[in-house]
Amino acid sequence: MLLSKAWDTYESDKRIEGFSPQTLKAYQLQVTLLIRHFGDVEIDLLSTDQLKAYLSKSSKTLKPSSLAHRVRSMKSLFRWTHEEGHISKNPTAKIKEPKLGKRIPKFLTDREIEHLREVCFTPMEKALFEFMFSTGCRIGEILTLDKNSVNWSNHSAIVKGKGDKEREVYFNIRCDIWLKRYLESREDNDAAIFVTERHPHRMSKAQMRYIIKRISKRAGINKVIHPHQLRHSYATHLLNNGAPIEVIQSLMGHEKSETTRIYAELSGRLRKEFYQKYF
Repeated sequence: MLLSKAWDTYESDKRIEGFSPQTLKAYQLQVTLLIRHFGDVEIDLLSTDQLKAYLSKSSKTLKPSSLAHRVRSMKSLFRWTHEEGHISKNPTAKIKEPKLGKRIPKFLTDREIEHLREVCFTPMEKALFEFMFSTGCRIGEILTLDKNSVNWSNHSAIVKGKGDKEREVYFNIRCDIWLKRYLESREDNDAAIFVTERHPHRMSKAQMRYIIKRISKRAGINKVIHPHQLRHSYATHLLNNGAPIEVIQSLMGHEKSETTRIYAELSGRLRKEFYQKYF
């Protein structure tokens, strides 16, 4: 079976299994790079040594996290191909992901959040910023959200997270006010909760990132701000106000508690910094 054919079959199977379009798109890029390096060869001709040499070369230009992603995508494809009986041996079975140091999430302080909030000018900017911060949603969860997914009486919405898993998220009164004002100001009939400013249609990730970048430039905050920082800030805000780790894990849609516990470590570091500063 050719690499390209293996990918096509794998993709169809994983789409049925519920892999997100974003994950499959990222994996497809890795397969494209693999084919560019080896050619569209028979997949059972690739050996462990060849794949290790490819990864070794990649390690010279990729960050450890990017290399780990490359290894994961490769292992997933070859493991599936082996399990389906297309190859007799999995050449990636003994290939391990690189060890990554703990990455402490970058978050925004309460003062920075207020500065950003202050320079949101339009109802759309205010609604988008408040929704991102008060729900802690991933950007992909927001752009796929429809108006009919919002429960106004409960201040909640049903979003689709990773693997198309649904969960209920909640927003505060401030968000409720600006979201209603924004929707009332729109004259289009698009089902999406957030649409583009010109020729209204569902926003893309790039457009949402641009809006947050535009807001941050106005605020004059001396750091690069992206939507995921609002998600980190949401988690940190909950933790600092006494929310248990298990509750934060559920609200954020984390499958593993280890993913959430990094915020507890962050909070501990902050307390130590404050102690050293003021004692």
